[in-house]
Amino acid sequence: MCELLRQLAEQAKGKAVTVVLDNARYQHCALVETVAAEVGIELLFLPPYSPNLNLIERLWKFVKKRCLNSTYHADFAAFRGAIADCLANVHSRHKEELDSLLTLNFQTFEKAQSMTA
Repeated sequence: MCELLRQLAEQAKGKAVTVVLDNARYQHCALVETVAAEVGIELLFLPPYSPNLNLIERLWKFVKKRCLNSTYHADFAAFRGAIADCLANVHSRHKEELDSLLTLNFQTFEKAQSMTA
């Protein structure tokens, strides 16, 4: 994680960088936060229990709905095959559905200015 932050800072050279993280324990450690501060990167942690903001969680939900919910699989090989088939067809059979589900168009916010009374 620290090496990633250093590489991002090197590539950004003078630009503001905010890295959005999903609250994994290793991302919250003092070393990561220290390195981020040293290289001038802001760490922005997603709120707890916010799978809708994480693209891989959206894809997994789609896969479960599409090939696992209410579906009997005779053995683990069939179960795994159903998942593999779904993932293999995300760019063809499921493209239209996933184009809107896996969008990278997120609303962005400028830093909030503190209000004084």
